[in-house]
Amino acid sequence: MNPPLPPKLSALKIKRPWGRLRDVVLIVFGICSAGVGLKGFLIPNHFIDGGVTGLSMLLSKSTGIPLPLLILLINAPFLIAGYRLVARSFAFKSLLAVMGLAILLLTIDFPTITDDKLLTAVFGGFFLGAGIGLSIRGGSVLDGTEILALLLSKRTSLTIGDVILVINLILFLGAAFLLGAEPAMYSVLTYLTASKTIDFIINGIEEYTGVTIVSVHSVTMRQAILTQLGRAVTIYKGQRGFSGEEIDILYCVVTRLEVQRLKTLITELDPGAFIIMHSINDTTGGMIKKRPLSH
Repeated sequence: MNPPLPPKLSALKIKRPWGRLRDVVLIVFGICSAGVGLKGFLIPNHFIDGGVTGLSMLLSKSTGIPLPLLILLINAPFLIAGYRLVARSFAFKSLLAVMGLAILLLTIDFPTITDDKLLTAVFGGFFLGAGIGLSIRGGSVLDGTEILALLLSKRTSLTIGDVILVINLILFLGAAFLLGAEPAMYSVLTYLTASKTIDFIINGIEEYTGVTIVSVHSVTMRQAILTQLGRAVTIYKGQRGFSGEEIDILYCVVTRLEVQRLKTLITELDPGAFIIMHSINDTTGGMIKKRPLSH
């Protein structure tokens, strides 16, 4: 007989099916949102997006091959790479997500929502980006660009961001040649909108900022952050480089909605405090998710 699971592991085992159901719901909504962006905005107005989706759209316009088929074919090698580089479950869910998008594009007709080019670029990018972001939150991808970038970054000196930038630069230059300069520029706007939407869907409104504070009033400031902001503070023991004087260095993590409030608090307590801020994509544990965004 197997020994009983510890309470935390037992709870995880019970919650697992709900986690899978949540992933399915996110992926389904992601497929529907991407379908609206493509068939309701981008395809009727001859705009493209970046990445594998944009490449599929560009090839479909230039060759006449159906877009759903190209989405499946071009994503296939990246899904195989994802199976090897990431995980089997990730590749399986991504395959189902890409197939779901292809079937939706093939079988469901969406009305053209607008002919306005600016609205098409912005809202087409928004719906497509939301779809990709929701799919990522569900543990899959609708676009294999990130997998390709990961693969190439391991074989070259380029970072993942560099690879994505180069891919999209080549893609939009090709779009300018095949579709014309104006559709290509609107397509760049579509891509930027989609990218920002993906970031927002993945990171949410609670994108975090790490704040390092060097102040002679560190004790008072620590108490104020704890009581007025409700945020935990980590104390590093430091030393001033010029005088050699020992000093406490404070570090805390806040949401981006709380950054200005924290800066105001610091300025009130010590106008000469030295502050360093940097973005954090996510945090786990501690007090960061146990407090409301504002009081």
